[in-house]
Amino acid sequence: MNKYQYKVKGVDYEVEIAEVEGNIAKVNVNGIPFEVELQKPINAAKHPTMGAPKVQAPQSAAPAAKPAVAQPAEAPAAPAAAPAAGTSVKAPLPGTITEIRVQVGQQVNAGDIVLVLEAMKMQNNIEAETTGKVTSIQVKQGDSVMEGSVLLTIG
Repeated sequence: MNKYQYKVKGVDYEVEIAEVEGNIAKVNVNGIPFEVELQKPINAAKHPTMGAPKVQAPQSAAPAAKPAVAQPAEAPAAPAAAPAAGTSVKAPLPGTITEIRVQVGQQVNAGDIVLVLEAMKMQNNIEAETTGKVTSIQVKQGDSVMEGSVLLTIG
């Protein structure tokens, strides 16, 4: 198994490639398992900002694995570009969303439980850090999230 350390938008990720069979890779990102579909490698000569210098990984890794490993780490962060204005509620640790207790437009008070995140077989209540209206929700029940992922926004 190969282990790598990545930093995406200031969040550290530990990625372990468990196995690659055909074009499917089984990886663990911060302990959360993912199956990712490998696509053809990015040509570092055409895209120098996508090449090996940004990735702190051994150069002995199979080139096809690099794009696949980056996908799970970036996938939870992608919705972060879409939140409405306001205060972001972020995942304090990696886990799975088991319950969303609010809706967009709902008024919440600081300390209200807005969703439940399961991590290491424990239910963690995620509370609003500020009073306001929920302006956006970036996750749905069953989503796997990484530490630092934006879950919802309160404006």
